[in-house]
Amino acid sequence: MIGKEIRLERIINRNTRKTVIIPMDHGVSSGPIKGLLDMKYIIGEVAKGGANAIVIHKGLVGSGHRGRGKDVGLIIHLSASTSLSPDPNAKMLVCTVEEVIRLGADAVSIHVNIGAEDEKTMLKDFGEVSKTCQRWGMPLLAMVYPRGPKIQNEYDVKVVKHAARLGAELGADIVKVSYTGSLESFKEVVEGCFVPVVIAGGPKMSTDKDILEMVKGSIEAGGAGVSIGRNVFQHDHPSLIVKAISSIVNKNITVEEALEILGEK
Repeated sequence: MIGKEIRLERIINRNTRKTVIIPMDHGVSSGPIKGLLDMKYIIGEVAKGGANAIVIHKGLVGSGHRGRGKDVGLIIHLSASTSLSPDPNAKMLVCTVEEVIRLGADAVSIHVNIGAEDEKTMLKDFGEVSKTCQRWGMPLLAMVYPRGPKIQNEYDVKVVKHAARLGAELGADIVKVSYTGSLESFKEVVEGCFVPVVIAGGPKMSTDKDILEMVKGSIEAGGAGVSIGRNVFQHDHPSLIVKAISSIVNKNITVEEALEILGEK
């Protein structure tokens, strides 16, 4: 599977085997929100900061392609739902692996909500996408979240480590889950998953220190990096926050040192 190995090196730091991914697929679920109006600008900023890859939907590939500046890996998201839906947790496929290949992407991503009322459809789609990715040597990032009527706390380590394990067992090369809130609890998630685990950024945070402490905790627990959206593309200085995050992920600097990159102490 040399093709998959080559593509993975475009979205993961080949020396540290860790990654900083910036998802920008929010326009489908939430509309043209702050930070995602000028795609060439924001993609350029996160690339300048040292991001390994971005996640976008297929229709943004043309408008986001810059033709200059620092390169960044391209992951195309296959799943969609909107905040206007009667069931926003029900994700459906809106793109195929074959389309992604034609668009020149380095990987695909899929979103699955375990515990949702339409879980069975999302799991079936996951299986089909995984099979197709194996056929073409295409890396697969699985965003797996516990969300639905039986989920009392989607950050509970018991359900998060279940989500991570499911992603790995169904063929994902990288699994994205929510951070469980502490180094100790997130260790359980990483230990129970045999592929690299990255954390989601979650809702917009109030301080940079909160973001960086979450990143540091996940890395010290054995995580393989981050996939942070709003807390990057809605930041006042996107390239600097990416540089600070990347320095924690790949250089193992302290939170205090990362804050200095942002001009804070």
